[in-house]
Amino acid sequence: MTGVQDAIHIHVNGQARTWRSGATVADLLQDLDIRTERVAVELNLEILDRSAFGQRRLESGDRVEILGFIGGGGAAKS
Repeated sequence: MTGVQDAIHIHVNGQARTWRSGATVADLLQDLDIRTERVAVELNLEILDRSAFGQRRLESGDRVEILGFIGGGGAAKS
C-alpha cells in the first residue's frame, strides 16, 4: 500500500483489516493465498457468485466471510 488515501477498511472473517483501494474479491483471495475453487464468499451477508470475484471491488466497510470446503461436504472458515 502506498499511502493512507489508498487504503480501505474491511472485515475479513470477523477481523478488521486495512486493504488497498480498488482491490477486487479475487485480489483479496489471491493476496491471502486462497484458491477460489474450494471457497464460497459471503459479502455483506450475501453469497457472491464465483464469476463475480474478479469484478466486485471491495469498498470501505465491507464484511467478507470466506468459507473453505472440506471433504465430506462440510465447510470451514478459511
